[in-house]
Parts: sequence; C-alpha cells; structure tokens
Amino acid sequence: MFLRLLTLFLLLPETERIWAEEKDDLTYGLYLDISYADDLGGATKNLPWRSKLTTNVLNAFDPNMGMGYLIKTATPKSPWGFEFGLHDGNDMVGQPPTPGQPPVPGEKALLYVSRLNASYLAPIGKGLKFTAGLMNSFIGYESMYAGYNPNYTRAWLADYSPYFLIGAGAEYQARDNLKLSFYLLTDYYYLAVIGHQPKYGSQAKWGFAPDWTLTQNIFVGAEQSDSNFAYWRGFSDSILEWKKDDWLVAMAYDIGTEKRPSSGLQTLWMGSAIWARWHISGPWSIAARPEIYWDPDGELTGYQQFIGAMTLTAEYRVNIGPTQTLLRTEFRHDTSTGPQGGFYNASSATTQLVPNQNLLFFALIWSFDNPHE
Repeated sequence: MFLRLLTLFLLLPETERIWAEEKDDLTYGLYLDISYADDLGGATKNLPWRSKLTTNVLNAFDPNMGMGYLIKTATPKSPWGFEFGLHDGNDMVGQPPTPGQPPVPGEKALLYVSRLNASYLAPIGKGLKFTAGLMNSFIGYESMYAGYNPNYTRAWLADYSPYFLIGAGAEYQARDNLKLSFYLLTDYYYLAVIGHQPKYGSQAKWGFAPDWTLTQNIFVGAEQSDSNFAYWRGFSDSILEWKKDDWLVAMAYDIGTEKRPSSGLQTLWMGSAIWARWHISGPWSIAARPEIYWDPDGELTGYQQFIGAMTLTAEYRVNIGPTQTLLRTEFRHDTSTGPQGGFYNASSATTQLVPNQNLLFFALIWSFDNPHE
C-alpha cells in the first residue's frame, strides 16, 4: 500500500501537467452576428437579395448567425481531437439541398450543426492528421461566420463554393512551409444526396516566401444523377495571400465546369475577388473587395448572368477580456447583367428587375473565446 501511495504521489505532478496540457487544447466559444441592411433604392419593406445565399434579408433587422462551439485540438501528446458546434440564423436559410435533389438523412437537424467530427494525429513525419465527419470546408477564402472575414458580407464566389463538407480527410505537413491534404467527400452541397459515389478533394498550401501563401484547392466528382465520368464536376479554387503587420491583401480565382446529360452542354462558371484590409490604428480598420462572378449557363446561381461588385467596410473593434465586439459599416454596389441578370426593384414589385443594387449595412458581431491558461 505504501508503495502504491508513493507511486501516485510521484506521478501527481506529471498527471497535473498532462491535464493542464489537455485544458490548453480545449477551446469553446460563442458568436452572435446581427445586422440591418438598407437597400438605398428607396424600399420601405423587406426585400430579398436575389441570387445571394447569405446576408440575404434587406430592409429589415437580421439575426444572421448565432453559434456555439467546443473544440479539442489533436496534438502530439494528446492525439485525439474533436469539433462540435451548433448554429442558427437567416444565413442558414440559404443552405438547403440542391433543388430537385433529395436531402441528406436528418437534414432538418443537420442544418443547425456547424461542426461534428473527430480527428487523430498520427506520429508520422511532422504529423499526419485524419479527420472524419461534418467539417469546415477547405475550399474558399471566406468563412460562413462574417467576423472571421475582412468584410461583413461575403463574396459571390464564396456563396457558390461549399462552406461545410461531410467526409474524411488526411492532412500532412510535408515541410514547415508546405501542407498537403486529401479528402473523400459526399456532395458539393453537403445537405444534398445526389449519389452514393464518393467525391474527391485536395489542397496544397505553400508558404513560398516570407509573408506569402499560395493555396490550391481541387474538387472533382459526380454531382448529377448520371455518375458517368463524362458528367463529373471539376472545380478549382486558387488563393494567393500576403500578410504583413497591419496589412492583408489576398486574391482568389475559382473556375468550375460540368456537362449536363440532358442537353450535352458543357457548363462553365468562374469568379474572382481581391481583398485588401488595413488596420489603421487602435480599434480602427478598413477593407475593400472588388469582385466578379460569371455564370453564363446559370449552373450555380440559377440565372444566366455576369455579376460585378465593390464592397467597402469600416470596422471598430472593442476587446473586453475574452470577448470581442466588432461594429461594422459597409457599403456595396452590385451590378448584374446578362439574359437573366438583375436584382429586385426596391421601389416597386420584386418581380421587376434592375441591373444595379446599392446596399448599406450596419452590423454588430460579438464573440467569446475562452483564453488559454
């Protein structure tokens, strides 16, 4: 008995150290995003933002997103990890299954789950991490959660690439400046079931110079009922980012294509955006984002159109303990042309379309993240 007590006493400091490391790997938080969007066209009633999947409520108070999460990071000393999160808000309204396709089982509940996955860090080389479940999409520069983005509203190309994915992935830190990832996935839009054939994704993230990062994302797979290889979707997302001190500049270019079995048409879509952000001093920052999105066959937006937009954002940040509050004012001008282009006319019936839209947003984003000890 004495030897057992002596052993426990000697091991107690080590046990406390391991538990402290476990707590350092566990993070949790809350997030709230609310806004008011004014269509400067003169509307006095609620108006939907045509084609837009997020921040799509105009001329009304908008609870865009509320979210809570719990994350256990996988580390060499504690190789198992997990992510769990729940969210709700008007931004989730724009995330239904692909029209005409059956929803994934449990879609009504899954819509409110932001993360549900487990991970394992294998002691191979610099670390081989496996993840399976519902995860944040590796594709795209912007997050579903506006507080993590340079601007308040998201770019068009962000709304038409996935924010979340279901599947399994492996990430390997090949070098200090190079990470390679490969994924087996369900569908491009995670709440739809188009077929049971797996889809494939990959990412290469390369820090090729000080302050510079190049990311290349690929998605390929059958996204139509006919799973013949000739009708597979191919999608590329390329991101170049420069970050230094108080400055950030990034550019993304997306291009996708797939062939329709019914008509034999080889559809094409592409988009690009540039983000520029400057932390002026103290709580003040400004950001700008010019962008274009071309959908000549209406494959992604549902309308044959070419969209151009300019977004300008001013931010005031308040940090109090583990909480952060962002106050953002944003102006954006959007133009949509083409055979089916246009936005709803704010001054009359929504069925009438106009080529231009001017919006002014007032947003409050509050978040709490537990500090590491």
